[in-house]
Amino acid sequence: MSLVEKINKLKKEKNAIILTHCYQNIEIDEVSDFVGDSLYLSRMAAKTDADIIVFAGVYFMAQSAKILSPNKKVFLPNMNSGCLMADMIDVENLRLFKAKNPNIPVVCYINSTAEVKAECDICCTSSNAVEVVKSLNVPKILFAPDTYLGKWVEHKLGNVEVITFNGFCPTHLRIRVEDMQLARRQYPNALILAHPECHCEVSKLADFVGSTKEIMEFAQKSDNKQFVIATEKGVVDRLNRDSKLNNWGKEFILINENIVCPNMKCNTLEDIYRTLETECNEITLDEDIIDKARLSIDKMLSI
Repeated sequence: MSLVEKINKLKKEKNAIILTHCYQNIEIDEVSDFVGDSLYLSRMAAKTDADIIVFAGVYFMAQSAKILSPNKKVFLPNMNSGCLMADMIDVENLRLFKAKNPNIPVVCYINSTAEVKAECDICCTSSNAVEVVKSLNVPKILFAPDTYLGKWVEHKLGNVEVITFNGFCPTHLRIRVEDMQLARRQYPNALILAHPECHCEVSKLADFVGSTKEIMEFAQKSDNKQFVIATEKGVVDRLNRDSKLNNWGKEFILINENIVCPNMKCNTLEDIYRTLETECNEITLDEDIIDKARLSIDKMLSI
């Protein structure tokens, strides 16, 4: 019996589902029930009657799944799969950030721990950050932890001052202005699609800026046949696979061969099998943290 067959057998026996983020190794899709961005995955899992959730992603994503499905068991295949951006802020640093800027609403990026979410007024994703900030109808907000997404929101709205915590995604910051300029020369007929976690000067040079989901949807719907993708390699792998499977006749090029998140690539099929078999690496959260973090997510979802 192959490893994929063993995993699928265990899933049935234990009433388990597997969630896979688009930055994961592409072979994990073979055993996945849902593939997408982090909030979508957690919301889909909450709608199922599964007893067990295995989240092939990073730590904060598995926490989000637990927040939205507190009565389900949630597991992370590899506990080394963390997020460097999320690790840049903790509750103590967030409280200091708030103390320096009192009486200003705090918007928290989904790429943060449950404990940090519990200390914020409202959560957001890269897809809805502009809408969330706009909905607050205030002249000034605090944004944590990603300074570049925060400043992208400020640029898009124009009438809101966004005071950002100094966090960032090391993978997206490997994309340089020089990479964008080179891509224009090498692929003059391509559209360049970038994630708002990129440096602001990089985002300004893109033809389209959006979340992982938005980039993939834009690429699928566009009449263009060639695209340079300025985000993590997993997106390019899936777009090229889907283009071949569905005869899109489109080519997707990773802007820089170094745009690989090592933490996202920690999870393997072997890890998933071991986790399902032994039920190791369970995500646990205090009920108080779940309730407070859920409030910040629910406020976002109500918009």
